[in-house]
Amino acid sequence: VQLQASGGGLVQAGASLRLSCAASGRIYSSAVMAWFRQAPGKEREFVALTRWNGPRTLYADSVKGRFTISRDNAPNMVYLTMNNLNSEDTAVYFCARGTQWSVQTNDYRDWGQGTQVTVSS
Repeated sequence: VQLQASGGGLVQAGASLRLSCAASGRIYSSAVMAWFRQAPGKEREFVALTRWNGPRTLYADSVKGRFTISRDNAPNMVYLTMNNLNSEDTAVYFCARGTQWSVQTNDYRDWGQGTQVTVSS
């Protein structure tokens, strides 16, 4: 499975962005799709995840209520809609595919290349 993330950019605080992740190859219905982010000088951290075949989602406390993860099985797309962005959301955002319902980076096998989100205050 190859993942291609896009949609990042430079926005002002309070703005919205929608990130997209295009997945190629076969994705099993039980796969877990997630978004992580990495700010300069910090470790990669969990943002949101969902299962490919179901509506269940999980969010980091820092984005809960502002970010929404969604997927479109045809085509194979996963989205991260980000509202009310603030400077602490500035990071490179990565989409990832795994098999476990997990917030740990080590549990994800396939990663996209990342897309930069910069929020100016």
